[in-house]
Amino acid sequence: MKDGIRYTLPMEWTDEGIVLGVRRHGESSAIVELLTRAHGRHLGLVRGGAGSRMRPLLQPGNSVGAVWRARLDEHLGTYAVEGLKLRAAALLASSHGVYGVTHLASIARLLPERDPHEEIFALLEHSLDDFDDIGSAAVHVIHFELAMLAELGFGLALENCAVTGETTDLVYVSPKSGGAVSRTAGEPWRDRLLRLPPFLRQGEMHGDLTEQDLQDGFRLTGLFLLRHVLEPRGQGHSDARAGFIKALSRQQAGAAISAP
Repeated sequence: MKDGIRYTLPMEWTDEGIVLGVRRHGESSAIVELLTRAHGRHLGLVRGGAGSRMRPLLQPGNSVGAVWRARLDEHLGTYAVEGLKLRAAALLASSHGVYGVTHLASIARLLPERDPHEEIFALLEHSLDDFDDIGSAAVHVIHFELAMLAELGFGLALENCAVTGETTDLVYVSPKSGGAVSRTAGEPWRDRLLRLPPFLRQGEMHGDLTEQDLQDGFRLTGLFLLRHVLEPRGQGHSDARAGFIKALSRQQAGAAISAP
């Protein structure tokens, strides 16, 4: 307070962020949604963000360095951004990349705004860095969905059998409890249980992935995301998720036809 006038110092922070989405604002600016490492899902205005110079930088999946400034913490604020890792061109070159990054962004958007989730940020960054091969991309998407379930308070218990407590030979998941079930305990009810694919079994090495493994993984995460997260918000699975799974099926069907 000076001479009866209250002066408010601006808010400012610097962080790394992954672009989740962009929408035009006015003639030349854009509102950019980032998942940042230390400040969570955060929006800000980028002046000139709709222009040809900034547009390639502000594509979903790109990593940027961001400086956010606002007069008050609750304000939208502005971003000054610079490119760190521009993945979008490679991601958008394939159908699974387009669908995958769109779906991952929609899932990350379920996080509360401005709430730090550093492990989710690191997992999203790692996933996008290893998205060239559709099989690897599918595994990353399924792991990301599982991590989001846990982050939102609905994690699945896949470490030991919900019936016997055993930690080995876990091949099923109860669709009611989300707990793993061993082969022996689950055999009488196998038609009612979800299959736990090898790549999701704790501490177990897995060989080549099959299409069935990946479809089982998507069925598992999809059921619990829909029940616990999406339906209570009046939402369903995104079209991008369905598009990614279809792209996966097409690619694997084509590989089977071309195999000697």
